[in-house]
Amino acid sequence: MKKILDLCDYLVKVWIPEEKRWGWGEGLFAYALTRLDSYLGEDRYYPFVKRYIDRHVAHTPEINSSDTAAPGLASYFLQRKTGDVRYKALTDKVINYIKNTDKIIEDLPNHFGTSKDAKDYPFSVWVDSLMMFGVFTVLYGKEEGDRELLEYGARLPGQFAKYLMDKDEHLWYHSYRVKQHTHYPRRKIFWGRGNGWVIAALPMIAEILGKEHPKSAEIIKIFQQTSAALLRYQRADGAFETVFNKVGKTYRELSATALIAGGWLDGIAQGILDESVFLAPAMKAYEACEGSIIYEDGGVFFPEISRPTVPMKIIPYTWYKRMPRGRNWNYGVAALVLAAINKQKYLNRK
Repeated sequence: MKKILDLCDYLVKVWIPEEKRWGWGEGLFAYALTRLDSYLGEDRYYPFVKRYIDRHVAHTPEINSSDTAAPGLASYFLQRKTGDVRYKALTDKVINYIKNTDKIIEDLPNHFGTSKDAKDYPFSVWVDSLMMFGVFTVLYGKEEGDRELLEYGARLPGQFAKYLMDKDEHLWYHSYRVKQHTHYPRRKIFWGRGNGWVIAALPMIAEILGKEHPKSAEIIKIFQQTSAALLRYQRADGAFETVFNKVGKTYRELSATALIAGGWLDGIAQGILDESVFLAPAMKAYEACEGSIIYEDGGVFFPEISRPTVPMKIIPYTWYKRMPRGRNWNYGVAALVLAAINKQKYLNRK
């Protein structure tokens, strides 16, 4: 955990929270810091998160897509911690979007919603939305006693799987284009981080719902199926590649690896994933990530994170393969922080 704390301490020192946009990566990083504070039992990162959310209280953001729903996880944390009505007003805007945005197939939202990007991209459901849109939906529904919202959120994993999960491979496509009635990419090309979002989000949703919920068994089964499918694609060094089923032909991608490690450790800790099968691969994946942290010129860096990735019309495999990598992308750091917490969650329960 020391390396994780060193990384987060460095980032909250050099990043200016008031300059961070209301977006999915920033929101997930802020949420991960709140989870880390809860694990530590202190307000180590609270000032950073508060400054980030306060900036958007003062300059109300446009909430018009799945990606702009994700920061609701952080504003809701502050709402519950402080009781400040300003944070509730911001969180309510997210809830209003979740409840009222048009659903384009069954209960599923257009990934780009009503944002400007929606004008340039076909109506589509994205694998990312399971995390950005789905996790907060069930969390808020459960905590606030909003039964209608909770049941809506509980239906989402099964519906995402219906349109995005390959029935034979049990791995997930990046998107489903509604008017074309097909997933995209059309060939069996499975994007790493997208499947990572699935593995991270499903056990989070299952735990919030509780095993007694009627949808939990379905969610756990999907999680177990995709987890089993991923095992064959883990590299010898513990990492996963940016295109899972092209091992050795693309590059290792550590945000996907961190998401899978964290999701597996979460599932093992909850008793919904076979420890005898998944513990060693999960630990190996986690160690591949933590062991890659770089200390350099007074900074701390988590490398090998691919840039934000849109499923484009050009040849998808080439697009994924050529996507540049960078260091300390906020969503990659968030994935690693959540994985570290889930590792401790498993060790504590042991």
